[in-house]
Amino acid sequence: MSMQVLRQADYRRMPWKNGGGETTEVTVSPPGAGFDTFDWRISMALVKGDGPFSVFPGIDRTLSILDGNGMRLDIDGARFDLTRASAPLAFPADVATDAVLMDGAITDLNVMSRRTVFRHQVERFDLGAARTFTSDADVMAVLADTGRITVTASESTALGPRDTAIFQAPGAVAVAAKDTARGYVISFWKI
Repeated sequence: MSMQVLRQADYRRMPWKNGGGETTEVTVSPPGAGFDTFDWRISMALVKGDGPFSVFPGIDRTLSILDGNGMRLDIDGARFDLTRASAPLAFPADVATDAVLMDGAITDLNVMSRRTVFRHQVERFDLGAARTFTSDADVMAVLADTGRITVTASESTALGPRDTAIFQAPGAVAVAAKDTARGYVISFWKI
């Protein structure tokens, strides 16, 4: 199983699709794909104000709060409160979605996949000890949120806050932390 390590300092920054803010692209497939051509994408966004989400036809999205007090989402008429304590929220990215910040700016983790090509799942984890994730996914990513995390598959690497390890055709990936740490396991399956 091959592993690629992506460091936060190397992520690409770009405007949101609707121009309302800035996103930090962690990784995209295929490499270099734009908003209309990606198969799957992992990004983070600093949200400073209320407003509509960008619409992505044919895309499914999962959103998690990394920093801040959260936001209230209106997704095609249904209301959701999303905070750091909430489970990742999956919803279609091609329906009308508006956000209202609960108390100041937030940073979110945004995972998207083109529903005719890939499906995805996002799982948040909190560590105080080692844990192993086993997946039959075609691609699996481990994103460190807080603390330092060591990931081990065929080799080991340390991830600092917001660093990511990407595994192609994963099996078992061990994740450990010396102190308390939070992270996300993101899995993508080909349709």
